[in-house]
Amino acid sequence: MGNLSYKQFTLGVEEEYMVIDPITKELASHEQRIVLEGQKLLKDKVKAEMHQAVVEVGTDICRDIDEAFKDVATLRGTISEIAGNLGFWMGASGTHPFSHWQSQLITDHVRYNQIVNELQEAARSNLIFGLHVHVGMEDRKMAIHIANTARYFLPHVYALSTNSPFWEGRETGYKSYRTKVFDKFPRTGIPDYFESIEAYENYVNLLIKTNCIDNAKKIWWDLRVHPFFNTVEFRICDVPMTVAETITIAALFQAICAKIYKLRSKNLNFMIYERALITENKWRASRYGIDGTLIDFGKETEVNTRLLIYELLDFVDDVLDELGSRHMIENVAKIFENGTGADRQLAVYQQTNSLVSVVDYIHEQFLTI
Repeated sequence: MGNLSYKQFTLGVEEEYMVIDPITKELASHEQRIVLEGQKLLKDKVKAEMHQAVVEVGTDICRDIDEAFKDVATLRGTISEIAGNLGFWMGASGTHPFSHWQSQLITDHVRYNQIVNELQEAARSNLIFGLHVHVGMEDRKMAIHIANTARYFLPHVYALSTNSPFWEGRETGYKSYRTKVFDKFPRTGIPDYFESIEAYENYVNLLIKTNCIDNAKKIWWDLRVHPFFNTVEFRICDVPMTVAETITIAALFQAICAKIYKLRSKNLNFMIYERALITENKWRASRYGIDGTLIDFGKETEVNTRLLIYELLDFVDDVLDELGSRHMIENVAKIFENGTGADRQLAVYQQTNSLVSVVDYIHEQFLTI
């Protein structure tokens, strides 16, 4: 292992699932029954979300990717069984293909009421499902350094996660429409570069002091140094359709952090790019998924997205064996072969011309390893 310890790069995975009515295939307000039953078995690993049709789960702190895989698979299995017993289906997609947010109930909770009161329709229409991956850090100084550098790779990994091509019964033309919905919130998107953890904390404190936010959790960027834990939290991705896809993406984020750490320990650094440039790549990833081009800023040219993702795999290759995650990262080849969740949803729709069939497919894939 050399003199570097990668044990610090623990993982925590949070997923948001949709609750589906098995008859109408619409999103269903389950009155938190799935959450309440889930908490009996899984304690605080299951949470309510702002919309009642959403169930959020989070793993324990996992020492490596295999632990994370087991935890996510168990969470999906348990929640699916509880939902089934209560007469519901579960599914994982960044948006529901045809349900309208207007008909979905908001969870009655002080925090959610406050957000809806402040953000109004932007909050009520925010009926989307994401994946958050936490990677443990030795300290917050290292966390901000890694967050600054990792921003560049967000569009590459996001392209692999794209899983929301439909919105309110329409084919949107995007592989990930979820982020278009979320863009209506303040403090979203690719974060700025912060020269130090103090600069980041000064920014947060200024927002709190001026009543923009009451705490740093209302900073909803695609990547953030977590306000309370020593983690870098990656928030850009749609919730993937399958367990394997979620774990592949978590493994990639972990590997990116470990590689940046390794470079730092040798006094090397990856180029830091401006937010405006990274945002161009994010837009391309949301529109075209893995089938478009991203900008290679170093060469100042467009490059096939798959090619840039292969370059990312080369970049992190020398940390995979120490992290024990090579077997999971190899799943990227499967995503290239079978398409992302968005590609597969669109394929079902093209075959059947039925969004109901798309929901059936999303549900069938939920427990796929």
